[in-house]
Parts: sequence; structure tokens; C-alpha cells
Amino acid sequence: MSQMSRLARATAVAALLTLPALSAEAQDTFVVSNWGYSNDFYQPYIFEPFEKAHDVKIVVETGGAPERLNKARIRGGVDVILLTDKFSQIGIDQGAFEKIDSSKMSNFDELYESAQHPQGDYGPAYTFGRYGIVYDKTRTDKPITSWCDLWRPEFANAIAMPAFNTTGGPLTVMMAAKCAGSDAFEDPDTAFKKMGELKPNIVKTFSSGSELTNLLSTGEAYIGLAQDYAFPAIQAANPNIGWAELSEGDFRMMNTYNIPKNAKHKDLALAFIDFSISQQAQKDASVQLGGGSGPVNKLVELTPEQSSKLVYGEKAVLSLQPTPYDKLLKVNDDWERRWNDVFGH
Repeated sequence: MSQMSRLARATAVAALLTLPALSAEAQDTFVVSNWGYSNDFYQPYIFEPFEKAHDVKIVVETGGAPERLNKARIRGGVDVILLTDKFSQIGIDQGAFEKIDSSKMSNFDELYESAQHPQGDYGPAYTFGRYGIVYDKTRTDKPITSWCDLWRPEFANAIAMPAFNTTGGPLTVMMAAKCAGSDAFEDPDTAFKKMGELKPNIVKTFSSGSELTNLLSTGEAYIGLAQDYAFPAIQAANPNIGWAELSEGDFRMMNTYNIPKNAKHKDLALAFIDFSISQQAQKDASVQLGGGSGPVNKLVELTPEQSSKLVYGEKAVLSLQPTPYDKLLKVNDDWERRWNDVFGH
């Protein structure tokens, strides 16, 4: 090969190396941090349509909320993070998230007001859930209509109580204070004295929805304090168990979207959130995911069967008590110590 030919070939190879790669790696990646259990829904209904519309490849990071929050905050590389409202409040307190410019989202005004800015100017909620009381309606002549009914003497050794370090533990303390005519934040002594009076009615504590389902299905407990994501499994195990309609209302649970401050694709993250809160995406989520996935978009229409185990409709949404995680996180250590003094470690 002549020197001129070798030079021409070297020049051509060099030119090829400077061209962008025509492979999957050339496509922008968009990183979503999620628990993982709902990816069977997200992949066909959210991820794939979004990938096609925006010519990106979605990469999912899965795991528990604490580890995912720490990864997103410290290491970075996450564009959108899905968290319960407790952990999104922790992230907000840590300064981990961007504030949300809702004017850039076309579907934002379709959300219920309580879902738009549940924690200030940060991410919107994308599901409604609830925390309340479920019970076997065949095992009591008088229905449960108030949180204060938990203290009824006939419910000795009947109640499955969440551990303090669950979502529901501290909320039960709030209701104990209310039943004693007090406020748990201003007067924790009264709240925990009232919790102590509940001990004879507690047959067991639990830390997961599966534990609660087992206690209620075997009949070891016939009253449980529950989040509605567990309700379909509970009712499948024991069809006699229903949701108590409480005069004070259930507590509102929410899952939220947020954009980490160190996200690489912040505008795309807003577009992803906007797509996920759209009427169709919200309806798909409610139908496919079931319990704990009440729609936050008020235009969603569901049949009675589809909505039977969900927080659905304006009346249901407005009946829920807000969950003040900003206040609960500040008293967490003190309340946990008090809880352990009452119930033991």
C-alpha cells in the first residue's frame, strides 16, 4: 500500500471515530428511582410511551426508600424519584429536591388541590391512599365508626397494631390524643397515657402489610390498623373484613414525584411528571395497580367496581385527614422513646 493510500485510510478511520455512535448508548438515558414492585405497570403504561415520545431510554433504579433517597441526594444521577410523602418530606428537609414550576405542566390544574403542592412548592402527589381501620364485621354487633372505638372493652385482644416505625404508628398516637381531648404535639404525656390504656386490646404488633394480612386471615386479630394498599389481599383472605367509615376520617397517604437538585434532565423530568399525572395515565394506574393507587387527577372516571378499594372522587378526597410529616419528623425520636416505654422494645 502506498504512503498516500495509508494516509487516506488513516484519515478515513479518524473521521469515523469522530462521528456519534449509532447505537443504544447514543440515546439519552433518563433515570427513574422507584421501588420496583410496580414496574410491571410502569413499563408498558408509562415508560415505553414516554421513551417513544421523547426519544430517551429509561433506566430504573430500585430499592427501599431510605437507600434510594440517599443515593439520589449524595451520588446523584437520578432524574425523577418516587417516594412516599414521609420520605419526600425527609428529602425536602435535607434540601435534596428542586422546587417545581407547575406552569410548565399541562395537566397540573387537573389535580385535586391537595395533590398539587402537598409539601410546599415541591413535587405533586401521584396517588392517594389512606390509613384507617379494617375489621371483621361478623365479630362485633356494633360497627366501628370512630378511632375512639378502638378502646372499647369488648375489643380485648382483638387489635393488630402497627409498630411505631411504620407509617401508621405515629398517626395512631395522634388519634389517641384526640380521643383523650388533647393534642399529641402539645401534650405527648396525655397521648401516650391513652396509648397505654389501649394495651389490653392489642393482640399483636406488625411491621408489614403481609403480617397484618396473616393476623386477620387466621382470626388471631379481627381489627387492624391498615393502609389501603394491603386491603385487597386482606379482603381476599377474609371477605368478612371491611373498611370502617370513621367520623374523624382516615389519614391521607400519598406517593410523590420529585426532581433531585443534581438531576441531569430537569425539563424532561417535568415532562415525565406531567405525563404521569395525565387523565389517561392516572386511570391506567388506578385500574392496574388497585389498592393504594387512588387517582389524583380529578377528571378520572372509574366504575364502582374499579374504585371499590380506592380513594376515589371529591367526597372521599376531602374526607381525609392530612398527615403532618413536617411535624411528625421533628418529634419522632421523643415519641419513639415514649412508645418503647409504654410497649417495651
